[in-house]
Amino acid sequence: MYDNILIPTDGSDEVAEAVDEAIGMAELCGATLHVINVVDTTEISVAHDVELAEIEQGLEGAGSDAVDAVVSRASEQGLDTQSAILRGPPAKKIIEYADENDIDLIVMGTRGNTGMDRILLGSVAETVIRNAAQPVTVKRSA
Repeated sequence: MYDNILIPTDGSDEVAEAVDEAIGMAELCGATLHVINVVDTTEISVAHDVELAEIEQGLEGAGSDAVDAVVSRASEQGLDTQSAILRGPPAKKIIEYADENDIDLIVMGTRGNTGMDRILLGSVAETVIRNAAQPVTVKRSA
């Protein structure tokens, strides 16, 4: 059914259920699990050059830790994995990765913001749902 499943992760509790879902689906289908983290450079573009480099390095380190944790769990289950740390606007990078890597299903977590928080902050998951060519499963955190 699915050969390649994508799970974007930031290591947060909000993504934990989505990680469980993605690993379960990959096990069920015998799919390769693609695990990515996107360093959101749009959020840090106002910093000075020296600070920017330090901030990006810290975010990439945290992203790498988050990806490694998921890859480790998936490998323990006998799954094939691929991983990447990307930089840029998260929704755009998730969609690009999915298109470039023959992803059949995207599984994402969401913080479940509603009302003004959602309007003001936007939603990466919502943007991916609206623009991805692939089906998207979203696990909303409580």
